[in-house]
Amino acid sequence: MPLVNQLATTASKNPFKGMRKHSRAYLLALTLDHCLGRIHQRLDLKGQATFVANLKSNVVSVLQGGCFFGALIAAPLSQRFGRKPTLMLFTIIFFIGAAIQTAAMHSLTPMYVGRVVAGLGVGAMSAVAPPYVSENAPKEIRGRITGLFQFILASGVMISYWIPYGVSVNIPASTLQWRIPIAFQLVPAGFMFICLIFVKESPRWLALRGREQEALVNLCWLRKAAPNDPDLVEEYAEIMAAIQEEKDNKAGSPYREMLKKGQWPRLLIAVSMMFLTQWSGQNTIGYYAPSIFQSIGFNSSSSSLLASGVYGIVKFVATGAFLLVGIEQFGRRKSLMFGAFGMGTFFFIIGALIYTHPPDLNAKTIAPASIAAATMIYLYVIPYCFSWGPIAWVYVSEIFPTRTRATGVSLAAATQWLFNFVIAKITPFLQVDLPGGRLFFMFGSINMLMAAYSYFIPETRGLSLEQMDIVFGAVTASQRAEDLQTKEAAQFAAADKMGTSGKGEAMHLESISRV
Repeated sequence: MPLVNQLATTASKNPFKGMRKHSRAYLLALTLDHCLGRIHQRLDLKGQATFVANLKSNVVSVLQGGCFFGALIAAPLSQRFGRKPTLMLFTIIFFIGAAIQTAAMHSLTPMYVGRVVAGLGVGAMSAVAPPYVSENAPKEIRGRITGLFQFILASGVMISYWIPYGVSVNIPASTLQWRIPIAFQLVPAGFMFICLIFVKESPRWLALRGREQEALVNLCWLRKAAPNDPDLVEEYAEIMAAIQEEKDNKAGSPYREMLKKGQWPRLLIAVSMMFLTQWSGQNTIGYYAPSIFQSIGFNSSSSSLLASGVYGIVKFVATGAFLLVGIEQFGRRKSLMFGAFGMGTFFFIIGALIYTHPPDLNAKTIAPASIAAATMIYLYVIPYCFSWGPIAWVYVSEIFPTRTRATGVSLAAATQWLFNFVIAKITPFLQVDLPGGRLFFMFGSINMLMAAYSYFIPETRGLSLEQMDIVFGAVTASQRAEDLQTKEAAQFAAADKMGTSGKGEAMHLESISRV
C-alpha cells in the first residue's frame, strides 16, 4: 500500500529520541498501567483432578466475566464523562473487589463476588487506559508509549509468580499463602488513584466535546511546547480537522457509526486481533503456569513455581527490550507475522518433546526432556513479547477515530475478556483431555494461522491517529489536506492574536511549504 508506506516514514529510528521532550506522556502511561500490571494471582491447588480443574476454572474465570461487562460499561461512561473520571471510578471499584477477596474467610462466595467486582474494574480500565495513553502520545513513539501497558503487565505477571513462590517457601500452610498475594493488589490500585488526580484529560476528548481551549492547553502541557509552536499547531489543527469531519459524517450512536465506510474494517480487525491473541496459548501458560510445568515433568510444587518465576522474568525482559528497540523500528505488521510464526514453531517443538518423551509424574528428578520443554516455553514467550503481547493493544488503541475510539476499544477489550474467560474455563479440562503434547500442537497450529492473518492488515507505525482515517478509507488524502490547511490557518491567526503578531502567518506558510 503505497499511501501507507508514504505516511509511515515519520517513525523514529532512534529508541531514545524524544524521551525527555515527551516525558509527561511516558509518565502518564506508567501511571495508568501500574495498577493493571499487578492484578494477577497464580493458582497451585491440589486434590482430585476433576474437582481441582473445576475449582481452578471457576476462580479464574469469574474475574474474566466481570472484565467482559466492565469493558462494555466503560465505553459510554468514557465518552460522556471523559477518560480520567472513568478511570478514577473503576479504580475505586477494583479496590473494593480486591478488598472483598482479601477479607474472604470460610466460604468461596465472597471470593467469587470480590473477583467479579474487581473484574468490572479491570475490564473497564483495560478498555480506557490504552486509548487514553494513545490519545496523549506523539505519533513518532506512540507504539512504545502505549506498549508500556504490556510492559507493566509483564512486570505484574513476574511479581505475581514470585510472591506465591516466596510465601510457599517462607510461610507455613495457612490462608496467608493466598491472602498476601491478593492483598498486594491494593497497593498499586491506591497508587494509581492518587496519581490520576494529577494527570491531564485527553486533548482529543476535550476537543470532541467542544472544549477546544482546554484541549490546546493540555496538548501544550503534554508536548512541553508553546501554543504557536509549528509542530504543535500542526498536530492540533489535524486533531480539529478530523473531529470536524467526524461530526459532519456522524450517523447517530457510535455503535451505528461502526458500520459505516472506513469504520467496519477497523472494528473487524480489532475484534479478530483480540480473539486470536487469546488463542495464542499465552494465557493458558500465564494463568496455569505451575500446572503446565508440572505436566511437563516439574513435579514438586516449589520447582513448578520456581520455573514459573523464571518464565515471568523472561517475559518481562523480552517485552522491555522490544519496546525499547523494536516496536518503532520493525513496525506492527512484520512483528505480528514473524512473532506468530516463531510462537507456533516453539509450540510444535514442545508438543513433539512431550509426545516422544512423556514425563514421568512420579520421578524424583527432572528429566532432560522436561528441561528441554521448559526451555522451549521460555523461548516461546520471546516472540510473543516481540509481537502479539504489546502490539495487539497498541494497534487496537490507535486505529479508531476519536468519536468511536472508546466504543471500538471497548468492544475489542470485551472480546478479549470474553475469550479470556473461555480459555480460563476450559484450560484445566484441555490439559486432561489433550495429553501427550496435543494441547501444544493445537496452539502451534493456531499461531501459524495468526501469522497468515497478519499479512493482510495495514501498517500503522509512525502515523498520527488522524491519518488512520486515510489508511482505512474514511476520507481521502486530498480532503484531509484541504481541511488541515483551513484549521492551521485559523490556529496560526489565533497565535497572532495572542501576542506573536506576524509569526503565525509566517509559520503557516512554512507549514504549507512542508506539505
